[in-house]
This record gives sequence, structure tokens and C-alpha cells, in this order.
Amino acid sequence: MKFTRGLKDGLPIALGYVSVAFAYAVLARNTGFPLWFPILVSATNFTGTGQFVGTELIAAGAALVELFSAMLIINIRYTLMSLSLSQKMGSDFPLWQRAIVAFGVTDENYAVAIRQPQKLTMPYLLGLMGCSFFGWVGGTALGAVLGDVFPPSLMSALGIALYAMFVAIIIPPARKEKSVLLLVVISAAASCLFYFTPVLKNLSDGWVIIICSVVCTLIVSLLFPRKQENAETPAKKPDGRQGGGQ
Repeated sequence: MKFTRGLKDGLPIALGYVSVAFAYAVLARNTGFPLWFPILVSATNFTGTGQFVGTELIAAGAALVELFSAMLIINIRYTLMSLSLSQKMGSDFPLWQRAIVAFGVTDENYAVAIRQPQKLTMPYLLGLMGCSFFGWVGGTALGAVLGDVFPPSLMSALGIALYAMFVAIIIPPARKEKSVLLLVVISAAASCLFYFTPVLKNLSDGWVIIICSVVCTLIVSLLFPRKQENAETPAKKPDGRQGGGQ
């Protein structure tokens, strides 16, 4: 898979990221941070939820231990995504390339990459993740510079773009595969369970995401196991006979 294909697949994500990053920059500026702060954060941290929460904690004067714990809980799900992507990357990726890919893993990038039928290549991943990354940083820069021009009601509405991207990613595969549809349904049900149950709703959002992801994925994997071909079975010839003999 080529770099240009990665750029093409990453462009819709990048366009969606612009509005969300714009809103993040406005939030950072409204809490008293200088213009360079949200841009620096977006350039070194490629995580929307983590940046929103982390900026608010810093503005509130949270201790480093609290800030570190919150970031770990919120972003630990990327570990699972990275492990999953590594199964499609092959063994010819050196450590430095894997480090670059790990930095570029987001929910949207992961969803697009994991659906590719072929093995993932470094040029494709660079195109996909690089395009979305520059959309995120570019949107942050625009928000930091131009955020004061727009009314607060518009800034609040921009946050909806992130949820719209999730819907756009989920709907197409859910219409084709029952396993994906079931995963969407039970994930929504699990999220509602944690949101409305008095005891469970006290858990942080990060832990809720981790628990729902692991449990729901485990249920679907047990109900819809992926069948593996037996590599030891000799391939059949065009006339129907098995190869391997004289």
C-alpha cells in the first residue's frame, strides 16, 4: 500500500480533526494559556481526549501525580490498539518505525488501518497518520490564532465533529458484518450501564473505555471466532487434485 493511498484515507480524518482541534485551542486560550501552549501540546501529544482533560487539570493546578494518572487511564487504550495493529504490520518494521506508528495511533487512524485487507506498510501508515496529524496541529494553530473571533456557541458546536467521525467510521462495516453490528450494540449498552448505574458511574472515563473495550471485544470474539486456514494442507491443483506428490 502506497503513501498516496494513506493520504487519501487520512484526509477525511484530518478535516474532522481541524474543527475539534480548533475547539481545543479555544478552550486552552480561554483558560489563560498563551498562544503557543495549545500548539505545543498538539504537536507533542496526539490525543484529543487526553489534551482536553490534561489542559483542564493543568489550569486547575492539579498535582503531577494526578495529571499522570489521568493521562495513563485515558490513553492506555492505545496500547491495545497498537498491539492489534502490530499483527498487521509484519516483521520488517524496525523499532524506530514502530515508535513513529505508535505516536500516530488514534481511534480514527486505528479504525481505518485495521480494516485494510492487506498487510500494512510504512508508507501507507505515514500517509494516513501524517495527514491526520497535520490536520490536528493545523486546526489547533487556527484555533489559537482566530479563536477569539468566533462566538462561544459556535465553539461548543465544533466538538460534535469528533462524534460524527466515530459514526462515519462505524456505520459502513456494521452494515456489512453482523459481528461489527453486535459489537456496536453491546458497546453502547455497556456504556449506558456504566453511565446510569450508581456505583459504576463513579469510575473514570478512561477505565470505562478500557473495561468496555476488553469485555465487549472478548464477547464478540467468542461468538464470531475467525477461522484460520490450515497452512499444512497442500494446495489443490486446478484439476482438483492435491499438490505435493509426483
